[in-house]
Amino acid sequence: MRFRSSILPLLATLLATLLAHPVSAAESNWWNKEWTQRQPVTVDAKDAGDAGSATVLVRLHDGNFQFGSAKEDGSDLRFIGEDGKELAYQIEKYDCVMNEAFVWVKVPAVKGGAAKFTLYYGNPKAAAESAPAYDADTVLVYHFADRGAAPADSSPAKNNAEKPGQASDGAVVGGGLRLAAGEPVSVPNTATLEWTANQALTWSAWVKPAALRPNAVLFSRDNFRVLLDDGKLVVDSNGTRSSAGAPIAAGAWSHVAFIAEGAVIKTYVNGVAAGSLGAGLPASTAPLLIGGASAADRATGELDELEISKVARPEGWLKLAALTQGTSEAATKAVAVGEVEGSEGGAKHSAALEHIMLFGDIAKNMMFDGWMAIGVCVLMIAVGWTVAVQKFFYLNSIQKGGKAFLSQWKKLSGDLTALDHGDQDNVSSFGGLADAKTLALVKQSPLYHLYHIGSEEIRHRLERDKTRTKGLSGRSIEAIRASLDAGLVHENHHLGKGLVFLTMSIAGGPYVGLLGTVVGVMITFAIIAKSGEVDVNSIAPGIASALLATVAGLIVAIPALFIYSYLNSRIKENMGTMQVFIDEFIAKMAEFYPPAGESSPHAPVPATASQAHANAHPVPKTLEPV
Repeated sequence: MRFRSSILPLLATLLATLLAHPVSAAESNWWNKEWTQRQPVTVDAKDAGDAGSATVLVRLHDGNFQFGSAKEDGSDLRFIGEDGKELAYQIEKYDCVMNEAFVWVKVPAVKGGAAKFTLYYGNPKAAAESAPAYDADTVLVYHFADRGAAPADSSPAKNNAEKPGQASDGAVVGGGLRLAAGEPVSVPNTATLEWTANQALTWSAWVKPAALRPNAVLFSRDNFRVLLDDGKLVVDSNGTRSSAGAPIAAGAWSHVAFIAEGAVIKTYVNGVAAGSLGAGLPASTAPLLIGGASAADRATGELDELEISKVARPEGWLKLAALTQGTSEAATKAVAVGEVEGSEGGAKHSAALEHIMLFGDIAKNMMFDGWMAIGVCVLMIAVGWTVAVQKFFYLNSIQKGGKAFLSQWKKLSGDLTALDHGDQDNVSSFGGLADAKTLALVKQSPLYHLYHIGSEEIRHRLERDKTRTKGLSGRSIEAIRASLDAGLVHENHHLGKGLVFLTMSIAGGPYVGLLGTVVGVMITFAIIAKSGEVDVNSIAPGIASALLATVAGLIVAIPALFIYSYLNSRIKENMGTMQVFIDEFIAKMAEFYPPAGESSPHAPVPATASQAHANAHPVPKTLEPV
């Protein structure tokens, strides 16, 4: 019993501690608390088998990644392996406006076509990392993402090309190289690119032929060529050709590769063996040419993701590249980015916040004319909403004053003659019925102003008839009604004052925004026409920023429409109340101040002749007998 009494408080304390500070498995293995978001990344390409060390493409878009939670340039991205170590990566493209990114991640081992790692982001203080995303056996990697510049090598060897090629937009991964009739892209020889006889080598690329024709050269070096012979991948070494498989389709992307090992060269199309050559790689120190030396022999179309390794990669390595780098649905499933997780120390960003932050990214590309339209819209919002707020408080004050006035009027309307129209204090205080606090509230009401107009009109007509014998004629009553109607019009103008700014916002806001959009779109297309390049990544930001002006115009108009309708309905309600009061005031005035010849229900009743005689000659009391 003593043990139970001592252990129970300890268990209660432990339970309270766990409830106050829950420790989950996710928090216990969080890589770094300074990174507030993470998402699991799964590589599932079972057909690839064991690929060994590989660089995997991770595609990020607004369907699988929260761009609003990361830095604008993606420099806070970190990829962590299952062992908790950082994985090297390279960002080929990161566009936080279009919500699109291509990131190459170096995975130490892909076994059975599967691998797992975690993407961390959400640290605004993080600095960019520059570790190469390829192993030392990789001697050349061209992503062709450098528009207007010579292709830059992303491998550790840094074998950059000599001259820029013709860029191609919308390749299999970002930008690509257009294979045209101009000069081929030449890569000078270096120590890492030098070939020795029968050495091991892996060459791969994505190709999209414009047309299928005989002996179209994709790649060449001295007497060694990689050809598309009527769409069939062929390796030609000193005039000896490999066997060929089925042709690839024109106008579609295909992954082509060869692996040289000893005295054998094997070709692959989309990760599947296509042919072989019973000869090894020839020795060479000549420059590498993307395309043939002769324009007549050069392949036409597009090329992307050229990669050369000085080792014979396993077939699973080629299959993995063909499966994960493409744009098919299978490629999307092969590298899957999981749901977002937020750390305990970091703030979680909702989808709504991400959309709001996206407007800021769009605004960065807005031109001067768009800012002019938005500036006008902001001015309209400021003026319109200022009028709306003032009008709202004004209507609330007159509503309270109106209620207080009608309460006093109900007491007074039983006998208007109780007022001394010649005494302003008497009129203002409703014949002495209202106290100072009530009067301060009542004076805010338009009904009180109409009441004063009516009282003043009665005073003018009765100031010479103190005995109220003449009363008010029908003509006088009509004149007083006209004065009250004039006061009603004046109050209506006061109630509606400033609403014109809301109507201007309703009618003008969308037009101002549309003007900014039209001018922005016009300038965007003018820039496209001048540059001669049609690139969705260059068009979309301009169009999006131009449309932001229309959004601003609608933000001006839509709230103004609802506010105006609400305020207008309240103004009409007040106008109706004032009209009813005028009718009631005229009716009461006609009742209590009838014209000569008619008696007022509150006038003193005159004595009859017999009563007057009796009062003048009283009957004496009869004497009682003694």
